[in-house]
Amino acid sequence: MIKSSFFREPIDRICFIIIAILSFVIIVLIGGSRICNNSECLLKNQPHVEEFSWQNQKISTQDQGFSLIFDRPMSLESVEENLQIEPPLDGKISWSGKRLVYTLNQVIPYGKNYRLSLKNAKEKFRGREKLGAKIEPFIAEFQSRDRAFAYIGSQEDESGRLILNNSTKQNKTILTPEYLTVIDFKFTPDTEKIIFSAIDERKKNNDFKKLDLYEVTSGLSNDLTTKIPSQLRLILEGEEYQNNKFDLAGKNGEIIIVQRINNEDPRDFDLWKIEPGKIPQRLNTRGGDFTVTPDRKAIAIAQGEGIAIIPIGNEVNESSINFLPKYGQVLTFSADGNSAAMINFNKDNSELRYTRSLFYVNNQGVEKELINIEGSIVDCKFNGNSKQLFCLLTELVQTKTEFQEKPYFVGIDIQS
Repeated sequence: MIKSSFFREPIDRICFIIIAILSFVIIVLIGGSRICNNSECLLKNQPHVEEFSWQNQKISTQDQGFSLIFDRPMSLESVEENLQIEPPLDGKISWSGKRLVYTLNQVIPYGKNYRLSLKNAKEKFRGREKLGAKIEPFIAEFQSRDRAFAYIGSQEDESGRLILNNSTKQNKTILTPEYLTVIDFKFTPDTEKIIFSAIDERKKNNDFKKLDLYEVTSGLSNDLTTKIPSQLRLILEGEEYQNNKFDLAGKNGEIIIVQRINNEDPRDFDLWKIEPGKIPQRLNTRGGDFTVTPDRKAIAIAQGEGIAIIPIGNEVNESSINFLPKYGQVLTFSADGNSAAMINFNKDNSELRYTRSLFYVNNQGVEKELINIEGSIVDCKFNGNSKQLFCLLTELVQTKTEFQEKPYFVGIDIQS
């Protein structure tokens, strides 16, 4: 029996082995490119979701919608028919190429867990009516923020202290030490911190005018990480200047606008801008009550017989200031900044009686009087879709010896 030369030459044996290995790999790649399940062959390279903007996020009222980005063009109808959110969130879908945008019709309810799923949707080939492979099943989860609110305590060891009540987790946390008496507070936009003014009871000759500004962590989280509450930091002392009303500006509330009066000279009265790492800056702005606009880039301040809108910038000139005559105070803006609730202080000269009118004003030129009362309009806030106002008002009650103001809440439908 004659042996083949293949078995006699080492180089031939090596070449044969390499060819066999490569042939096997090619066969595996070709044969493995298709998977058959229940007699239906699917491409192994299925279409899939590349990005979901709310993946493992905590969603707040500022989040008005999410996006899904696919790796290839999809059949719009098949995606829209098979997209599911549990519990349901009412909204509308729009497309931009491979990007789906889902915009909520209402503010997302707080304190809930959500699950988004998509399966059975198919890819779409350009210029072809027949649809391609089914999408790789996609499941994702997200949460809405905890139902929580802060308040100033009034009972026993909570008196004068800042309290966070988390009704989702059914607990409450005292955020400030007992030596601080809190006067006013505001959450930063992400709610992870609270800026507040307070009196330090430890100081000798305690003066209620000497309010300091502080920052404290709330313990609330803007994502799924755990935050530590009650971490306190002093921002601005009130020894030289009396710190009155304040509001937050900047993208994340990092700029504080505060109304300050010199303790030695009441004529020295101005708004100041407080920024991290910078010396407090006087804005050289005369006026009374003020509020920061929703974009956090300007100040609406009462000046004389109207409201001035002044940008929060390093250079402010006359041409950059807008003026709204007639109104005496801005109470609040809608979230989108397109409308506002304002107060007009009226006077009936014939009876020497004073009344206050609440007006709804928007950027389309609408000026609508909602109420006219002899009491006070303490504060108002728009609801999520800016169609209603919720206000704290007072009724002027006359007794035999004095006038008294009785507080009450109202809800006002702006259309009706």
